[in-house]
Amino acid sequence: MLQEIRIQDLGIIDESLIEFGPGLTVLTGETGAGKTMVVTSLGLLLGARSETGLVREGADRAVVEGVFDVAPDHPATVRATEAGGDVDESLVLVRTVQAEGRSRAHVGGRSAPVGVLGELGEHLVAVHGQADQWRLRRPEEHRELLDAFGGADLADVRTAYESVYAAHAAARAELESLRAAARERAQELDLLTRGLERLEAVEPQAGEDESLRVEDERLSHAEELRRGSSEAHDLLSGGDEADGSVDDGILGSLARARSALAQVSANDPALADLETRLTEISHLVTDLAADLSGYVADVDLDPGRLEWVQERRAALTELTRSYGDSVDDVIAWGERAAARAVELEGDDSRIEELERRTDELEAERTQAAQDLTQERRTVADALAERISDELSHLAMGSARVVIAVDPAGRLGPHGGDDVEIGLAANVGSTPRSVSKAASGGELSRVMLAIEVATAEATGTVPTFVFDEVDAGVGGRAALDVGARLAALARSAQVIVVTHLAQVAAHADHHLVVSKADDGHVTRSGVRRVEGDERVTELARMLAGTVSDAALEHARDLLAERGQSARA
Repeated sequence: MLQEIRIQDLGIIDESLIEFGPGLTVLTGETGAGKTMVVTSLGLLLGARSETGLVREGADRAVVEGVFDVAPDHPATVRATEAGGDVDESLVLVRTVQAEGRSRAHVGGRSAPVGVLGELGEHLVAVHGQADQWRLRRPEEHRELLDAFGGADLADVRTAYESVYAAHAAARAELESLRAAARERAQELDLLTRGLERLEAVEPQAGEDESLRVEDERLSHAEELRRGSSEAHDLLSGGDEADGSVDDGILGSLARARSALAQVSANDPALADLETRLTEISHLVTDLAADLSGYVADVDLDPGRLEWVQERRAALTELTRSYGDSVDDVIAWGERAAARAVELEGDDSRIEELERRTDELEAERTQAAQDLTQERRTVADALAERISDELSHLAMGSARVVIAVDPAGRLGPHGGDDVEIGLAANVGSTPRSVSKAASGGELSRVMLAIEVATAEATGTVPTFVFDEVDAGVGGRAALDVGARLAALARSAQVIVVTHLAQVAAHADHHLVVSKADDGHVTRSGVRRVEGDERVTELARMLAGTVSDAALEHARDLLAERGQSARA
């Protein structure tokens, strides 16, 4: 709810604090007093475009500050918090317009783009003036209005459609993604298959590259290895000398040394220990000579084996050049490649599955859209009848509202319907979009009828402002306009700028905009009137002058409304 507006140096208003209450508030005053400027100030507060001519002559800037009472979970509270504003029980909005035309905005004490005020405005106030029908400018607003009026039944049908629509969109997106990547997948699968075929042909074994390297070294130097090991064996065990003599080698020398010690070691324990050590050395050298003999016998001089080893190493090198630094890396790549190939091969079956699923969801989506269209048409008839009935009380008894729900030829997130509220302003005329078919004053009354008809069902905007809603209306019709405004005010805050006493008589709060001229400066201010002051204002509105007859008429008007002379 709008609690108050403080206006400073805007138009002819030098400074004014206007306090608003719940229910119906009317603003009245002489023509040119500045009533519309109050609505203009509210428009600035809600993001309307600023102009240099709005700043009071002689002032360097105009300032409008508004205080709104909003719930913690209200969309305006959420958006203001996102913008960095502080919302503590009340939301404070400020718009400053410099004399040269620049303007600044503050939301909850923090500077913010002016566009944020516009976003907040759509959640806080619905302004219905001759040029402020934002709720009818966008086609989707017609649909949202209808859906909100439909209540829980229509909401359930719409939710069911939105659910199947989202499932279809997700399946379709995945299917198109898989199809678009089909060529890339085929190319990747071909490369993987070729690589796996190469691995299968070679069949590398873990650690094989290192073992073959060692064997290659041994086979390539087999002759040198055999010659060296044989010479070492001969030196240990002895052999024929070049002159034909026999050398008993190191083993023979060790045997003679042991024999020499054995003859005397019994006479000295220390020498006996040395003999023991010599015996151990003899055994070690004997074992070493035997091992060398076995090594010499096992040295492989097979050229065929060497050729095979080198060819095998070359084949493994080809694999490591393409798939890893070592054979173990190549084997790991093969495992990953095999898993990826299975995944890629499975994409074809996934495509087939998605094709079936999208066909099923398409049928479900089409049926859900038809159900939604039917439900909307049912609700549209009821809403059109209710709006038309409201118009009959607003001096537009010959007007007829038609809400068209037509297939758009495509399905979107909210269904496949184009919804348009049409108005046939006169008997026999063809309905046209309500924003085009009605004149300025009629459009305000149409919006009043819509708001009254949908107030209980929607309830999304807490404050409604009507400017010139009574244009072209008088007499009994004016009383009906006031009654409809009062009906709307039972579920929302309603602020009305009016010239008609019949409308003002229904108000819960009456504000008068007055202008004063001291011969040098013209100023305008706003004051609340109650009791006799209110009767006087109503009399002025009825007769143009405050006569006894006008005062009596004003009292009668209030009495008919059951308000006597109260505020």
